[in-house]
Amino acid sequence: MPAHSETRLAAAAEADAPARRRLDPDERRAQILGRAIEMFGERPYAAVSTAELAQRAGVARGLINHYFGNKRDLYLAVVRRMVTLPKPDNMVLPSGTDRERVDASVAWLLDIIGEHGSTWVKVTGHEGIGDDPEVQRILDEADDAAAARLLDMVGLSGSQHSGELRALVRAYGGMVKTAGREWIIRGTLTREQVHILLADMLFALVTTSFPKIDR
Repeated sequence: MPAHSETRLAAAAEADAPARRRLDPDERRAQILGRAIEMFGERPYAAVSTAELAQRAGVARGLINHYFGNKRDLYLAVVRRMVTLPKPDNMVLPSGTDRERVDASVAWLLDIIGEHGSTWVKVTGHEGIGDDPEVQRILDEADDAAAARLLDMVGLSGSQHSGELRALVRAYGGMVKTAGREWIIRGTLTREQVHILLADMLFALVTTSFPKIDR
């Protein structure tokens, strides 16, 4: 669609929507995405209606199509948002003993999980649109990026065996996702209890498993 046609579509949709403060395109897109994150965390993918989403976001339905395309495209945007890590420049790598680095790393993981709670759990647990190859690709890339970041945080990013170490961290990531479900969805564990579990397991990786490979 030509750029001027998209502009007219957005302007028309804005005019049809209820009166409100006019937002710039980035703000409007973020507003819609925020409401979508809420709704995909509350209910299954099939039960999320773009019409209801538009009502909750306070926009005309045409704006959802304008900014995101169809519902699947919107869900993919939610998945990307859930698994996008903070930029390295915005993070301070932990220092201190191995245990202190591990505790700081686990706290960082749990902050990410807790930010959007049930949506993060459902997205990473494949509860969305089923066996979708694009969703799987996004999640696989995110798992690898998170593994590389975690190795940075525990001081092992320069290992000549970084590929094998990332694989171990990705396997550990399965426990992170399961523990997140017990905490966020089932309520069977507190955040503190999940922290203890994940920190103990990561400490064992760092002090016992990693050295057996990184030598």
